[in-house]
Amino acid sequence: MSQFQKKSYISRLEYLSPDIVRITLDSPEIARIAQPGQFVMVKTGNGKDPLLRRPFSISQVSNDRYFQILFKVVGRGTSLLAHCREGENLSVLGPLGSGFQVDCTGSHCLVGGGIGIAPLLFLAKQLSRICTGNPPLVVLGARTGEELEPLINDFKELGLSVHAATDDGSLGHHGFVIDVLKGLQLAADATTYVCGPHPMMLAVHLLCKAKNIACQVSMETHMACGMGACLGCIVPVEKGGYAHACFEGPVFDAEELLWEVK
Repeated sequence: MSQFQKKSYISRLEYLSPDIVRITLDSPEIARIAQPGQFVMVKTGNGKDPLLRRPFSISQVSNDRYFQILFKVVGRGTSLLAHCREGENLSVLGPLGSGFQVDCTGSHCLVGGGIGIAPLLFLAKQLSRICTGNPPLVVLGARTGEELEPLINDFKELGLSVHAATDDGSLGHHGFVIDVLKGLQLAADATTYVCGPHPMMLAVHLLCKAKNIACQVSMETHMACGMGACLGCIVPVEKGGYAHACFEGPVFDAEELLWEVK
């Protein structure tokens, strides 16, 4: 699949909460070919510090021209990015990786935690557009309602109902998304699409395995290059050895991965 390295124009920068930021980039070459589950590598500074690009999931595209990234400010790179201004350009490489595999013959359940929710919005829009029948189930969680509510609103704008969970109980279920998921009736033909913290994805994988339900997971790993050269993003696989999350993933069939079950 084609990738582009482009100077992408920041058309909008929004603070959804004090530390969660959404940037809309004008980049037709990337937006036209991006698929749900893919990501971009973004240079967050003008100099050599930080030296390496940062990976960000593509959270949605519009008009074959714009795409969005969503992130939480957690370090120097994301802090620099959060302080960019509308009208500036960012050096962006993408779209990269292998995304979600969609089969419209079955039903769908989207499960996201924290910033792992980002790629699921793009997926939800695609499912709503190309798959008829029952709308996908959506289960989302975060630490607090302040973090989660603006992300939920994006899914509600698609006409989807959202089952919410927060660590502090300030929105939805007081607890984890896996608790909510266990209370839902998933059809035998369902596919579950998951992105978020590793323990959450493991819990969802084990639940799906017990119910013989298909499960795809988007692995959030450290990446230096995004193209398979640095080996920084490798994940262990069930058949032995490792896979590159940057181009063999980030989306995998959960059964393909070697999970550490504690």
